[in-house]
Amino acid sequence: MINAQLLARSANQSDHTQIANLMYFEPHVHRHLDWRGALEWLGAPEYWVLDQFGVVTAALACPPDPEGVSWVRLFTHASSMPLAEAWHILWENAKSSLRGQGLLAAAITTADWFSTLLTESGFESNQQIVVLQHNSAQFPQRYIAPDITFRAMTEGDLPYVKAVDWAGFAPIWRNSLPALRSGFSQAGFATVALVDGEIVGYQISTRNSFGTHLARLAVTPRYQGRGIGYLLVQDLLNQTRRVGGYRLTVNTQNDNLTSLALYQKIGFEFTGERYTVFNYPL
Repeated sequence: MINAQLLARSANQSDHTQIANLMYFEPHVHRHLDWRGALEWLGAPEYWVLDQFGVVTAALACPPDPEGVSWVRLFTHASSMPLAEAWHILWENAKSSLRGQGLLAAAITTADWFSTLLTESGFESNQQIVVLQHNSAQFPQRYIAPDITFRAMTEGDLPYVKAVDWAGFAPIWRNSLPALRSGFSQAGFATVALVDGEIVGYQISTRNSFGTHLARLAVTPRYQGRGIGYLLVQDLLNQTRRVGGYRLTVNTQNDNLTSLALYQKIGFEFTGERYTVFNYPL
């Protein structure tokens, strides 16, 4: 039975502190693997809270980004409210709002409890995200053809980077321009590959105390097969070695055989980490 005192409403900036408290002090928190934190999405469409007399007891954020894909970027609830009830109310509310917009809802799960909720709500799983790492100081270096050059990415490159990204990925995995701007602003290393002056590939990587993470790599389809992806990773490995780093991680879909072959060819190995991808056609 749904508590009539609960109001599902759009979240706003005044909810920031209460949502933050749910995220940092409650046990059930799903956060999307994202360049933008869940609280940064406040004010975006499809960000919902459950309000009980002014107290936020649960939150669900699934703003469409990129266009056509609504990733579940946050779900959390207060321990005083049953998990299934909090999810059911917010998801049914979001689903009703999103339906008819031609969207796909999706989530990457890192916890069994959230996988169970999604499965019970009709989400289906057909992919996993796998993690690989490169720890060696040695790797096979390839020759760079004279017409291929690499340089540091600039903010002015981002519209061209977006074009490469959208040409190289299926809609569910594309990055919007705001997402790329966010990723670029946090990058430890960001590089573009050019053929005769045209941007045809890029990589964006982040750095932390554990090493470097290759967050994004793409090559426009008509230039694939020339080894540009390999050379971008080679260039990144050389950059990390110059600053004394040896651990480089990357994640990709378990059915992306082209990417897996590339990373394994240059010396990456599976870590054993896997995260399930769920989707729900709307």
